[in-house]
Amino acid sequence: MFESFRFESPQYLWLLIVVAVLAVIRAITYFNQRRRLQKFGDPELLKQLMPDVSRWRPFIKFCLLELALVCLILMLARPQEGNGLSQEKRQGIETVICIDVSNSMMARDVSPDRLQRAKMMVENMVERFTNDKLGLIVFAGDAFVQLPITSDYVSAKMFLSNINTSMIRNQGTDIAAAIKMANHCFTQKEHVGKAIIVITDGEDHEGGVTEAARQAHENGRNIYVLGIGSTNGSPIPDPDTGGYMTDSKGETVMSRLNEEMCREIAQAGGGAYIHVDNNSSAQRLLDEELDKLEKGETTVYSNYEDHFQVFGFIALFLIILEVCLLDRKNPLLKNIKIFKK
Repeated sequence: MFESFRFESPQYLWLLIVVAVLAVIRAITYFNQRRRLQKFGDPELLKQLMPDVSRWRPFIKFCLLELALVCLILMLARPQEGNGLSQEKRQGIETVICIDVSNSMMARDVSPDRLQRAKMMVENMVERFTNDKLGLIVFAGDAFVQLPITSDYVSAKMFLSNINTSMIRNQGTDIAAAIKMANHCFTQKEHVGKAIIVITDGEDHEGGVTEAARQAHENGRNIYVLGIGSTNGSPIPDPDTGGYMTDSKGETVMSRLNEEMCREIAQAGGGAYIHVDNNSSAQRLLDEELDKLEKGETTVYSNYEDHFQVFGFIALFLIILEVCLLDRKNPLLKNIKIFKK
């Protein structure tokens, strides 16, 4: 039952906050009124002076109006129940892309550099997405979610353009942290392909990555590793000096792609390793691998029936009842006392 129930215009449910605010105002007004009456005289004496005043009727009338307001808000939100079933092919997959932003990604053994090349590949991938969802994670010595999984491709491109090597101060390449984080970024939908794409040069990884990849694969994720760079190595540009980064001995640091480690991650994650260089074959191979993922089927409701009329009749009944209920005691019933001292 609840699976087929929905609100056509759920934004109106925010108006329920007004109901809570009115209840708070009513409570404050009631306690202020009681405080003023206590200052005016003895409560028992005041009760005898006002025999027709009812203590509970105003409160009941207020509750009736509150319930009527709730029903009117639910009417605006248009509650609906699905009454027509159909099978629909789900054409999209879910992909979380983990991009290495360590300093070594500034090496220029691929054009224009490793990081820019990675961003270009992701942008091309987004261009061919239709019903897919994707998320972005950046990592170096730490990892954090740059964009939660979404089908908003415009936002994805915007967040992608802002990725750079200065985002994370803690240097290193903690691929395990990125995979563990990506493992929890997917939706709970079943029978849909879920892929983790790691784009890295694989240098200076922190360990535990094979175990993290294996655990993610057991949870239904396929891990694809895009190893970017050259195994021969390349110097890392230093933006501060305009030259290249050096070690403690003053020698130029050479960054090399760790292909062996990249293959181990892909194998443990049930995916594939793809080497990224200056030609376009890596993009084609990645697209082919993603096309192999399960698209699946899901049950959807093709027709919904409105039920706002029910809440309208309830609201009308409550308003009529509130109007008919007097603030003062009923003269025919005021002498009837159920509880006697």
